[in-house]
Amino acid sequence: MSDRVISAEEIKDDKSWDVGLRPQSLSEYVGQQQVKDNLDIVLQAAKGRSEPLDHVLLFGPPGLGKTTLAHIIAKEMGTGIKITSGPAISKAGDLAAIITNLQDGDILFIDEIHRLNKTIEEILYPAMEDFALDIVLGKGPSAQILRLDLPKFTIIGATTRYNLISSPLRDRFGVTFRLDFYNPEEIASIIKRSADILTVNMADESRGEIASRSRATPRIANRILKRVRDYAQVKGDGQATLEMTKKALDMMAIDKHGLDDIDRRLLKVLVDNFNGGPVGLNTLAAALQEEAGTIEEIFEPYLMQLGFLSRTAKGRIATNKTYEYLGVDKPEDQSKLF
Repeated sequence: MSDRVISAEEIKDDKSWDVGLRPQSLSEYVGQQQVKDNLDIVLQAAKGRSEPLDHVLLFGPPGLGKTTLAHIIAKEMGTGIKITSGPAISKAGDLAAIITNLQDGDILFIDEIHRLNKTIEEILYPAMEDFALDIVLGKGPSAQILRLDLPKFTIIGATTRYNLISSPLRDRFGVTFRLDFYNPEEIASIIKRSADILTVNMADESRGEIASRSRATPRIANRILKRVRDYAQVKGDGQATLEMTKKALDMMAIDKHGLDDIDRRLLKVLVDNFNGGPVGLNTLAAALQEEAGTIEEIFEPYLMQLGFLSRTAKGRIATNKTYEYLGVDKPEDQSKLF
């Protein structure tokens, strides 16, 4: 699962080249125009007042550039950035060690912030509001609270599960942005920029072909580009022609919709095993032998965006497009659900 070429989640191979492809400024960052326009105002205002940036919450599907945006914000503000994640901060001491080492204006980027435990959240509240850290000394009636003053810093939280962040934590972010899927033209521009950096000789048609199969996600587009580059080098003369690109994509079993064998299996199970639905998430997960969370967070968002899957109160349902895609007839009783 984690090695899927079209998985939007970061995999081990990404780390070796992702940093080099990362845009360094808002002007280089392609797409998310509304987010960029609003963020630019916030950044200019904070710099004009010589104040730290308000705490920022970034949410949306994986692979759309939340981490990249956090690095750009730090560069635009001219400050340092410390990176951690919700699961990595399991004890109060972990958080204290990070925060007390920040400088004025520094940014603390917390990925998967929805996975912070409640105890850590409660310690974070005064740190975000009052730039103070309350440390409890001792236990029971004799316990005392020691308040430490902190530098004025900014937290940038990133999450793919906005609904799992508690209301008290959400309310402490002054700025919240949702990152959406990219359009094909934006993905093609990202591929062009990455191909130039990687010195890949690529035709315009090849960029468009990769863009159409990249699930509207920059991380996937860059990963496919790397695989196409390797294929062109081994099977040809290094030129990523349209023919060479299509052959590479076919070898990876990525179709024109950006779906792979796992996506197709989900749709086939939904249609063949459950008559197109409705079927509950846990039942579908058991049939696929996948975690329910994996299906809900990784598989479904893109299938729903394409119109191949519908979530209803009764469960998951295959749409007309699903039957057309699979080349099978829709059962009459399932037609009544639409």
